[in-house]
Amino acid sequence: MYTSEEILQKVDAFIDALPYDRQPQSLYEPIKYILSLGGKRIRPTLMLLAYNLFRDDPETILMPACGLETYHNFTLLHDDLMDNAAVRRGHPTVHKRWDANTAILSGDNMLVLAFRYMQQCPADKLKPVLDLFVETALQIDEGQQYDMDFEHRDDVREEEYIEMIRLKTSVLLACAVKIGALLADATPEDADRLYRFGEQMGLAFQLQDDYLDVYGDPKVFGKAIGGDILCNKKTFMLINAFQRADSGQRAALQHWVNVTDFDPQQKIAEVTRLYNEMGIGQLAQQKISYYFEESRKCLDAVQVDEARKQELARYTAMMMKRDK
Repeated sequence: MYTSEEILQKVDAFIDALPYDRQPQSLYEPIKYILSLGGKRIRPTLMLLAYNLFRDDPETILMPACGLETYHNFTLLHDDLMDNAAVRRGHPTVHKRWDANTAILSGDNMLVLAFRYMQQCPADKLKPVLDLFVETALQIDEGQQYDMDFEHRDDVREEEYIEMIRLKTSVLLACAVKIGALLADATPEDADRLYRFGEQMGLAFQLQDDYLDVYGDPKVFGKAIGGDILCNKKTFMLINAFQRADSGQRAALQHWVNVTDFDPQQKIAEVTRLYNEMGIGQLAQQKISYYFEESRKCLDAVQVDEARKQELARYTAMMMKRDK
């Protein structure tokens, strides 16, 4: 069996070697650029680790695994454009380095390439793999739309937010591990257990992202801290702050949500101070721990030898200790 570090090396090398021999190169340069920025490669690593639970040749599914990574980066490219984000992984976003039209068209091309890579799996696995991939892609778009809809609402509930991040983030992690299981001929029951594992892990992962956006180190996080605060994004943090605030705290929060002329650093500092007063950071960490423990229960239920689960368990534990 491989370690996650060995798998990551294989994934990085495979992505670096992907050929872009079609023309025009101006369409493909932004694709090579965003994929060259690295990142944690969590989704292909999870797919190969899940496969490795059952079989010992995960390198044979590198192409569909990289299809998932290409798809993920396509969503980031378009997310950055929609959010007008300037930085991704410490580098200029595609629409800032080139322009919005380039980001749209190169992103669309990444989506097509992702399907091309994903379909390069054994013929007898093609339908279930593509069925899951298509359903996942639809759910991610639905989650993105909910996220956009929430921008215009002041009554978003925590359970609505959790469902939104399940769709927008969790289902792709769940898709990764389930496709790995499907390609390794796992039983339907184990494939479903792994899907649930990835789903719960994804919830913990996104809530951790919310937490790091407030409390992370910008030099490590790879992007500016406090972006969610500046955009009044309906995160777990803000939703629960309004729920827990007393009248004075609620008035202060409402002021910073409504104000249009402000110093960005002052807004971040004041909203963070309110979060600290209400224990929002600790509340988020408790929720993160809950979903992480739920994911571990799902992994424990997978019917393979415990020794084969150790690397996947170790990798996800490392994910939850991240600071970026």
